[in-house]
Amino acid sequence: MEWNHYRFLSVWPLPAPPAIVYAALERAEDYPRWWPQVRAVTRLDDGTGVITIRSALPYALTSTVRETRRDPAAGVLEVTLSGDIDGWARWTVTPGGPGALARYDQEVRVRKPLLRRLAVPGRPLFRLNHRLMMRAGRRGLLRHLEAV
Repeated sequence: MEWNHYRFLSVWPLPAPPAIVYAALERAEDYPRWWPQVRAVTRLDDGTGVITIRSALPYALTSTVRETRRDPAAGVLEVTLSGDIDGWARWTVTPGGPGALARYDQEVRVRKPLLRRLAVPGRPLFRLNHRLMMRAGRRGLLRHLEAV
C-alpha cells in the first residue's frame, strides 16, 4: 500500500436538473461562496487556476488545477492537480430520481511534506477530513442551488 495515495468517491443526490447542477460545478471560482472548505480559487486563464482547501484539520492544501475535460453533454468536468496534492478529479452529473446525481471521483498523491511524514498514523484522520469536507460541500451546494 502506498500510504500517500488516495482514491475518493462521493455521490451527491441533488434536487435540481442535471444542467443546473453542472452549471454550478463548472464555475469553480464560485466554490468559496458555497463550499466552506474551499478557501480560495484564483483563475489563471480559461483552463487553469489555483485552489486552496482546508477542512477540519489544521492544514491547507494548495494545488494548480488544469482542466482536461469539459463535456456538458456527458455531464463531465475533469481536472488534473499539481502541488500539495497531485492527481486528478472528476465530476460526473447525471439524472437521478427527481433531480441529479453529482458523482465526484478523485485519485491523488499527497506531496505536502508534513502530511507525507504523517501518512501512516494520519491516514484515517485524512480520510475522515475528506468525508467531512465533501459532506459540507453537498450541503453548501444544496443551499446554493435553492438560491439560484
